[in-house]
Amino acid sequence: MQQPASILVLGDNIEASRLRQRLSRHFLAVENARSFDESRELSRRCRFHVLVVVDPPTAWHELQQALEACEELPSATLLVTEKSRAETAVEALRGGVSDVLLRPFTTDELVAAVTAVCGGASLGLRVPLTRPGPTLVGETGPMRDIRALVDRIGATAATVLIEGEAGTGRKLLARLLHNRGGLPGPFIAVDCRKTDRVALTRTLGREAGAGTLFLDEIGALPLDLQAELLRSMAGGSAETDGGPRTAGRIAASTQMNLAELVARQRFREDLWHRLRVMRIGLPPLRERRADIPLLAAYFADRLSAEMGRPPVELEAAELEALVEYDWAGNVTELRRVIEQTLLRGQLPADALVGSVARNTGTPDYPLDWTLEQVKRHHMACVLDDCDGNKSAAARRLDISRKTLDRKLGASGPG
Repeated sequence: MQQPASILVLGDNIEASRLRQRLSRHFLAVENARSFDESRELSRRCRFHVLVVVDPPTAWHELQQALEACEELPSATLLVTEKSRAETAVEALRGGVSDVLLRPFTTDELVAAVTAVCGGASLGLRVPLTRPGPTLVGETGPMRDIRALVDRIGATAATVLIEGEAGTGRKLLARLLHNRGGLPGPFIAVDCRKTDRVALTRTLGREAGAGTLFLDEIGALPLDLQAELLRSMAGGSAETDGGPRTAGRIAASTQMNLAELVARQRFREDLWHRLRVMRIGLPPLRERRADIPLLAAYFADRLSAEMGRPPVELEAAELEALVEYDWAGNVTELRRVIEQTLLRGQLPADALVGSVARNTGTPDYPLDWTLEQVKRHHMACVLDDCDGNKSAAARRLDISRKTLDRKLGASGPG
């Protein structure tokens, strides 16, 4: 259960963002200000109970003077820094900081320290921020840009095309846009690899309403259903008992190259232009490796709470191995590895097997396999990515459903 307190984390590094994620599981509202000016702006909108200062770049007495000059900021403060900066910690304690927490520490120790500082603060203050919803974790440039874009267009109902590999968080981004927009209707997700005319037309009717209709893997939608979708977006009837669709947001996602599909006449060019009003590209995890330790900590805290398992602190060598891994399954695969780590109590020895090793050219299968074994392995991977939908997998592989059944009916590779 979250404690009824609001926390402001002041710091412009990965550690500050990581602390925000860890604290968000235990306190009602937690925000991260990357600069002193940003902390003042946030404090004008919300009265915080505790200020957590992470690795201040200046001497503590200089920061303390600035804090005292800003009446909006809370007087209850916690300094988080390295053991090697003991002089800064002593200076901060003499200067009036409420407490100091030296790394390394567990999440329980962090929560206990913040709770102790909260003990001197009144918890009867107004807290306008709501419980944190879905979030895109990451402090690399592309992720910050995407979050800024969400803030800018979230309040609109603009159509959005989300591009990115499987496992990069396309559905999460669509839900985040929905939550930021405050649309009155629900968030309805449709897997275009599995839908049929009846299901699509019903959804295009009143079921989605004035909410967000998320069309996952839009590139797999058959041409006749593309025409149905286009008519609905143009204001035409969806031919349902529920009547025409009330205006809301349409968000579509794809890991395919829609321009290539248009050139091959497998995707309607007019629909493509309607969908790409706003395009957001989610980078694969291997292109933002600096975010991997932050994501690992986020999943470790979140999953340990959900599963009732004790947290596991990864060693430096293990974190380095996570950063060096190529993550073909992106964030989804990283989450699975952290889940396995919590269940086993340590990072499984075989957890980082099954992806292409960086810069080595080594495939994710034994080199003594036959070509037929490699083909079956690839088909099985595509089928798994299609959530077991053999028709969708056959379309992506450009083979018949019968061929897929025959190939996978044989004994598995290896």
